[in-house]
Formats: sequence, structure tokens, C-alpha cells
Amino acid sequence: MTDFEKYIQRYLDLIPSENWLEELKLVGEKTVSLYSYLTEEQSKFAYATGKWTLKEVLLHLSDTERVFQYRILAFARGDKSELPGFDEESYAAHSFANERSLESLLEEYQLVRNSTLILVETLSPSVLNNVGTANGNQISVQTICKLIVGHNIHHLNVVEERYLPEL
Repeated sequence: MTDFEKYIQRYLDLIPSENWLEELKLVGEKTVSLYSYLTEEQSKFAYATGKWTLKEVLLHLSDTERVFQYRILAFARGDKSELPGFDEESYAAHSFANERSLESLLEEYQLVRNSTLILVETLSPSVLNNVGTANGNQISVQTICKLIVGHNIHHLNVVEERYLPEL
């Protein structure tokens, strides 16, 4: 197993069932529910110096999902172009998430998730195994779909384990 395969496997292993599409819906609902109980002040909390605030985590989920959406679209449509990676730390540093309202960030998250659902629900099953190259690694459309789920679960776990007990 390559380092890349090991890296993504940690996210894929978090998905509780084989029905990744249903899990995509469920983790989206759970994310919205969890963040809906936070106050504006709580959403500015980071559990340690140098760690993202809860707002930055939420926008990171939206940003990453957008990048993954593009990869899904490109590879599903047969695009053979090699797609670049992205620096999540740089994206977060330039996101201005903490200057936005929690309501605005939640609305964006929901819109991005709904867009993802429309995209993946309308894919022909025949393209799920299409493979493309992103960030120097080959990956299938279906694996990217699953990564959205596992990545979201990973960050919810971090929020529940490291942020919420401190609020």
C-alpha cells in the first residue's frame, strides 16, 4: 500500500456502512445539527494555540468538498488532465472564516453539501470507477465520493473529542 493509499484509508475506515451515499447525507445532517447548537462566541473557539477555530473547521469542510466536487466532475466526465493538490493550511489562513457569521458558514456548508448530493446522485454508475490524477495520485470517482464522507466524519470526531469538552 502506498503512502497515499494509507493516508486516504484512514478516512475511508471511518465510514460506518457500505452505503456511502446515505452516510454522506447523515454526516451532513449531523454536522448541521452540531453547529446549530453553537453560539457565535463558541464558534470562535480553538482548543489550542495554532489550531483552527470551529468556524475555520466548518469552512475547511466546505472548501475541501468543493475541491473534491471538481475532481469528481472532471474524472466522471473523462477529463484526463492532472489536477493540482491544495494546501488546506493556506486555504484556512486566507478564508476569513472568523469574520463571517456562523449562520453564513452553516448556510454555505449546506449549499455545498446539497450541490455534492445532486452531483453524485446523478452520476451514471458506469463512471464511478473512472480514474484520474489529482495531487500526483491516481484516484477513482467513487473513492473521492467516499473521501468526502470520511473526511467530514474525521473532523466531526475531532470537534466532539477536542472542542466540545472545552466549551
